Amino acid sequence: MLRSRLIPCLLVHNKGLVKTKKFKDPKYVGDPINAVKIFNEKEVDELMVLDIDASREGRGPNFNLIRDLAVECRMPFCYGGGVSTIEQAKQIINLGAEKVAISSAILKDLTLVKKLGAAVGVQSVVVVLDVKKKLLGGYDIYTLNGSKKYKGNFKDVVAQLNDMGVGEIVINSIDRDGEMKGYDEDLVEITRNLCDVPLTVLGGAGNLDDMKKLIDKYKIIGAAAGSLFVFKGKYRAVLINYPNREEKLSISNMPHSSII
Repeated sequence: MLRSRLIPCLLVHNKGLVKTKKFKDPKYVGDPINAVKIFNEKEVDELMVLDIDASREGRGPNFNLIRDLAVECRMPFCYGGGVSTIEQAKQIINLGAEKVAISSAILKDLTLVKKLGAAVGVQSVVVVLDVKKKLLGGYDIYTLNGSKKYKGNFKDVVAQLNDMGVGEIVINSIDRDGEMKGYDEDLVEITRNLCDVPLTVLGGAGNLDDMKKLIDKYKIIGAAAGSLFVFKGKYRAVLINYPNREEKLSISNMPHSSII
């Protein structure tokens, strides 16, 4: 049964775990495997791990890291970074990941969605759209860690992905990344109105109330965050954290039996 999920998003840069602001100034916050061990103890719903160097550097996924993550993870996890072929996606799933996130390669060829779905299962195909608000309204999609603007129309891409039956869409607000000032509600509204596939929102969550507000309005949705789950307090001290069962219950309004 589909349900709302609270999803930590870990960014890997130079083999370490980092957190960015507006896709810039990565701050080292620890070792990815150690973070996973802590999230295991906290019974995380799902984990997203994105290698922010791979596509920009023109290399493929780090299969050694994926293997290590899969061995350690006791929760479903999604891996993205450098994925451009069906063979790579298959290998990631075979190593133990539940989902494969893909961005740049999909935008070069949207038909890859169906090919990937046929190869690894539709539910395992996640498309990440990194977006930035335009000065005069609307949104642009960016690739290669926010360094290259995509020429296509954001709304058209979302609609096409929906029509192709993608497993999940993740919308990641570049403007809100690391700011911890709340999700971009306009962006969420536009995207939700264009698609009925599973949707996850990333970028801007500053507290659990931001997540509760998102779930209260959209019910079945993924509420993802980076800074919220790796920093604590106004001085942004590094501390891996996650809501306990009672806190999750208050956010998602679900019975305890559903929050596992």
